[in-house]
Amino acid sequence: MMLEDRYLVWKLKRGSAQALCRIYNRYENDLLTLATNLLGRTGLAEDVLQDVFVKFIESIDTFELTGSLKGYLATCVANRARDYLRKGRGRAGETMAEGGGRVAEYGVAPSPVECAIAGEERQRVVAALAELPGEQREAVLLHLQGGLKFREIASIQDVAAKTAESRYRYGIERLRFLLNGQVET
Repeated sequence: MMLEDRYLVWKLKRGSAQALCRIYNRYENDLLTLATNLLGRTGLAEDVLQDVFVKFIESIDTFELTGSLKGYLATCVANRARDYLRKGRGRAGETMAEGGGRVAEYGVAPSPVECAIAGEERQRVVAALAELPGEQREAVLLHLQGGLKFREIASIQDVAAKTAESRYRYGIERLRFLLNGQVET
């Protein structure tokens, strides 16, 4: 996928709108989920995603892909979400939105019972995520949804890589406790 991402960036630098659409369609769901979980509101998450892609397009002439495009975009989403949180536009007292309700990639729509169960489970996970301290929630989401390595998370959070790893581990342990009532040791 990295080779295809490099090719798409190369095409985008040469003005290909189709390359931009392909990049957007490839990462939209993951990035939107990440932003929604960081901010707590789908509307703000959509704004963040739009801001990130506008900045991405504006800087494409000087952009150099040195790693994962998904990781780069996830970092941009996390940073932009932080900006929104600093301005008081997300999280506090907000409820997280339901999932996008999209049909799975293989094209088979889940049954109404499966949707109800998945919706309840998602609500439990969302509520548990909301209980985590911000740094832990961010580390968990950036690693699991953003696909970032701990050194990349550490760079975003301006901490040591071991600290980012600890935040992730403590966040996962806390999620287990909140979801299952127990912490594995």
